[in-house]
Amino acid sequence: MTERTIAVDYLARVEGEGALRARLDGDRVEEVELRIFEPPRFFEALLRGRSFEEAPDLTARICGICPVAYQMSASHAMESALGMHVTGTLRELRRLLYCGEWIESHSLHIYLLHAPDFLGFPDAVRMAKEFPEVVARGLSLKRAGNHLMEVLGGREIHPVNVRVGGFYRAPEREELEALRPELEKALGLAAETVRFASGLEFPDVEEDYEFVSLVHPDEYPMNEGLIRSSRGLEIPAARYEEEFEELQVPHSNALHSVRRGGGSYLVGPMARYALNRTRLLPKTRALANDVGLEPVVTNPARSIIVRSLEVHYACEEALRILSTYRRPEAAFVPPPATFEGGSGAAATEAPRGLLYHRYELSRERLIERARIVAPTSQNQKRIEDDLRHLLERQIRADDATLTDACERAIRHHDPCISCATHFLTLEVDRR
Repeated sequence: MTERTIAVDYLARVEGEGALRARLDGDRVEEVELRIFEPPRFFEALLRGRSFEEAPDLTARICGICPVAYQMSASHAMESALGMHVTGTLRELRRLLYCGEWIESHSLHIYLLHAPDFLGFPDAVRMAKEFPEVVARGLSLKRAGNHLMEVLGGREIHPVNVRVGGFYRAPEREELEALRPELEKALGLAAETVRFASGLEFPDVEEDYEFVSLVHPDEYPMNEGLIRSSRGLEIPAARYEEEFEELQVPHSNALHSVRRGGGSYLVGPMARYALNRTRLLPKTRALANDVGLEPVVTNPARSIIVRSLEVHYACEEALRILSTYRRPEAAFVPPPATFEGGSGAAATEAPRGLLYHRYELSRERLIERARIVAPTSQNQKRIEDDLRHLLERQIRADDATLTDACERAIRHHDPCISCATHFLTLEVDRR
């Protein structure tokens, strides 16, 4: 019996800290554990006793890469509990803010975290020496998304302009119009990104995913819609906990979210695209056809193409919203004068996938209970399944090859374990 351990202590191309341990017995994969060992941060407990108005700002601190997602899910869930409805221009402004986050977050992952795998570099810094135009394109796109978040959200990291019911201040038309030249340039850069990603070489891998995302009858989903599965489920967010459950596993501080009964599923760009392709805007849909992107993508490595396509969509959608924007008379919908207590749930589409929030409020509108299910906890079990299949296919490879392949497989899904920048320590035990 030969036992070997391979350790990669710090990998600076996935957000967070964790480890992967795989136990191999001859030609069999005995165990695969994706370990998230960062200490719990107890946000759900920290929210108890706080005013409903504080939820968007507090939950935004969960992530510095996708704070808007937490603000939007919190706001929608609170509005559900309070019986509030945000429509018209304020609803459009929320989509516009989400566009900024999709652009900056996706661009970060595509160019700085994921592309080095395909171009043969250990990091984006060394990749930039040989492909400076590629990295410059990614940084320009990310900057456009950040500028949009700054103008509408008050600042680009942890925006301060979001509130339950809308915004503290609605921008003047001139402020948003000033972003048009940069967004028009970004639309062109996003098209180049889709073509760049489509030209990469991909392993010949297909996975049998159950995709889960929001669906909306009129638009590619960001803030609103029903939760749909590629295997027939379709429910409102209020029924999420009837169909999905979180399980504590001994090897991880992050809960595993699974379908009730134990099945893994996938959220994120590939799921959104598979369930909403026909709702892409015309230029983005035409671009998908031009590069020959299949209607349903099941090769996880090709997620970089889908993610690139969503950057293009977000740019196109932002320009659409700008073209009709007129500053609303009121920046927010006020909460009701009376409230007897109650609960509300909502899900929105963070860059990495479905983000679910549920809150119970007292008569005084204080938070009595909070439930937050992040995209990465929903994908964690599915990532382990992908890793198991990869190890089964390549089990005769040496440990260095397996280590590299596993790291790449995890990066396909852009997991956001925390706001840190180290992720993987891999241990392989062979018998």
